Order: sequence, then structure tokens, then C-alpha cells
Amino acid sequence: MTHPRIVIAGTNSGSGKTTFTAGLISALRSRGMTVQPFKTGPDYIDPGFHTLAAGRPCRNLDTMLLSRDGTLELFDRNSSGADLSVVEGVMGLFDGAGARDERGSTAHLAKMLKAPVLLVVNGRSMARSAAALVLGFSKFDRRVAVAGVLLNALGSANHYRILKEAIEGDTGIPVFGYLPRTADIAVPERHLGLVPSVEQEQGAEMIERIRLLIEEHVDVKALLELARRAPLLPSYSPAIFAPPATPRGARIAVARDEAFHFYYQDNLDILEHLGATLLPFSPLRDPKLPEGTQGVYIGGGFPEEFAEKLSANESLRAELRAAADRGMPLFAECGGLMYLVERLEDKSGTAHRMAGVFPGVTRMGKRLQALGYCGGTLERGALVGRKGASLRGHLFHWSIYDSEGNDELFSLRLEKNGSIYRDGLAKKNAFASYLHLHFGTNLAPARRFLERAAKFTGSV
Repeated sequence: MTHPRIVIAGTNSGSGKTTFTAGLISALRSRGMTVQPFKTGPDYIDPGFHTLAAGRPCRNLDTMLLSRDGTLELFDRNSSGADLSVVEGVMGLFDGAGARDERGSTAHLAKMLKAPVLLVVNGRSMARSAAALVLGFSKFDRRVAVAGVLLNALGSANHYRILKEAIEGDTGIPVFGYLPRTADIAVPERHLGLVPSVEQEQGAEMIERIRLLIEEHVDVKALLELARRAPLLPSYSPAIFAPPATPRGARIAVARDEAFHFYYQDNLDILEHLGATLLPFSPLRDPKLPEGTQGVYIGGGFPEEFAEKLSANESLRAELRAAADRGMPLFAECGGLMYLVERLEDKSGTAHRMAGVFPGVTRMGKRLQALGYCGGTLERGALVGRKGASLRGHLFHWSIYDSEGNDELFSLRLEKNGSIYRDGLAKKNAFASYLHLHFGTNLAPARRFLERAAKFTGSV
């Protein structure tokens, strides 16, 4: 397949990748084009930003969790019908799994996709040294097609002229434009989950400001031509969306509101492909689960920011407890785990009652508790697998779970950087974990979840 495509990479985190990506998507969309956004790696925040810019869901492409064929399948499937695909990288271009391991890096993905790479360089306080930086990146791995440069945080048009002349003269790589140094396009730290209407409005306003700067300072037409010159997508063997042997028809309630909105879009698509009917609901506002619910999926998000309101919805909390007691499958990740335990202590130390499916409390830490890829083994059977089954995903959480002596509920033994973690609260058909799974890595947990949900006929 021919899919016009481009990868926007950075020299490091904070170089301006997200800003350029959102602005370029918006600029192309304003020309009447359908743009499919992608994000490299396990990220839920930036995809929300790009989804708003594109008007269609951003997808994750993670070469640490997905096979080569799986990566190409998801890219091909989701790029179909789009005029152009724009892929935002992660960290610096070559930053991956380890010191000599490229897996998970933007470079690794760009080579898989055979996509041209735009390198974003923060040019603040730089002159000719920018050329040396670009030259090093372009020659580090010649299989990565560094096809152009975008400059960020420049002080003036003259500053741009100097850097452009130096880079193009010393490397032969074209510079397609820049963004000036300005504070009004900075994305906040807990930046824009982009679900609340206020955040949607703020996000849209910010994207429009970025678009106008892109239109003024970047050669969008040249970037489009570059993307259109991308070669044929490599061949692959589809497996993720292959016809399921036995479709599992089940009605799955999916928590979607300001508190819970961190999902891989492909996870939801996979569930539907396997036969599920997805029913959105709000733990903040809905007094009960959708009619006919046979299973519940609660993803990550910011429940700590809405703990008081979540606690106030007593009827839904009670229904979830009753549903779990009757054996309804409940699958929760990270923020979902925080909601399913008895109590959540917010940043001020105030405790709020949660669903109480599992005992214990989660407390917000003052630092990040876990970050990165992680794998492990089920020590006993649970909703997501039989005893001995392997699970792999990623961790990103600030909260700490205290079982308060109920360690027998742990089902999952995780290993990360030589350390062992107990995780995976399991009781009847309820399972809650800090581990974020990508079903494209392993379809078995999704199939098992739907199989049990399809068999559930108990009323709550």
C-alpha cells in the first residue's frame, strides 16, 4: 500500500515534537485533508492532543509491545482512507529500550515504516552548532531517513536565517521552517486530557494558535510533498484483525469521562472486532451501568482529580460491588484500579470512598512510582489468563496501593529492572492492575474477558 507519511522526531524530550505535530495536523486539516495521527510508544496524553487536531482518533505504534507485522498492520489499517499519516516520535530520535537497544525508539519505528523523518531541533542559544547536531543525527544510522529539519524556540527571523544557512550548507538537509519563542503555545505539565469541555476549548484554542504560526513560518506544501514521496509500505502478515475463530458477543461498559479516558483506541477496536458491543458510561455522572451490561472496562486517567465527585456517586459504586460479587467480569487498569479499591487518598491526604470491589487504599505519592515497560507471570488464574500466563505492558503511575494485609488478592508477579512487584488484584471475575495492556501484543486476555462476559447472565 502507498500511504503518504512522515515522522516528526526530536533531538530530545521537550524539543517541540508535540507542538509541531499538532500544528501541522491542523494546518493540513484546514486544507480539507484527512490526516491520521499516530504516536510512538505508550502515551495517552499526546494522542488526546492530536485527536483534537485531526478530528479522528490518534493511534499508538509501540515497537516494544507490538511485533513488526503487528505494527505495520495497525499503521496500514488506520491509515486507510487518510490523505496523510503524521507520526509523532518519543523522546530523542534514537532513544529506545537501552544503551545499545533501539526497540521502542522513533528510529526503530521510522525504519519499519520506511518513513521520512523530520528532526525538530530546539535552536535556542544556538548558531552553527545546530548544523553539527543535525549532521550527527543524520549520520548516526543511515537507515533512518532524516529528510528535513524544523527549528523551535527561535528568537527572530534573522536567527532562523543563520541556522538554516548553517544546517543546509554543512549537511545538505533542507530546513522547512521554524516556530518562534513564545509562551502562549506551551502545553501544561498535566497537559490536556482533552475530555472536559473546558479542556477541549483550551486545547482547540492552543492548536489554532500553533496552526497560525505554522502557516506563517513553515513550508507546509513542501512537507506534504515530502510525505507523498514515501515508498510503498513493506509487506506484512495480518494477525491482530484476522477473522476471529469464534466471535464473542458481549455487552461491555467502558468508562469514558474526565476521570477515565486513557485507552489505546486499538484496544477498543480489537474488542469490537472480537464481537463486543461497547457501551460508554460515566462513573462521575451515571447512576447505574448501561442496560444489559455483561462486563466492565475501566481504563486509566485522573481519578484523584475527581475523587470527591466519584465518591458522591454512591449508586454506581454500589452497583459495581454487587456486579463483582455476582461474577460480572470487571477489567481495570491503573486509574481503574484506584477506583475499584475501598479508598483513594488524594494529594492533600483526604480519603474518599471508592467502589470497594477490592479492599485497601491507594495514596497519591509525591513522585512517580513506576515508569516503563514491564512483564510478568500470573501466579494463579484470573480474568486475563490462566496460571502461568505471561502479560506484558507498561507502567506509569504516581499512586501507591496498600492492600492493608490482603496480599492474597495479588495474582501477578511483575519483573522490572531486576525488581519484583506484586500486582494484579483478582477476585472472582474482577481484575485490576497498574499494568496497561495492549491487546495487539496478546489477544488472549481480550478473548478471555469477552468469553466470560458473554456467559454472564446475572442481574445486579
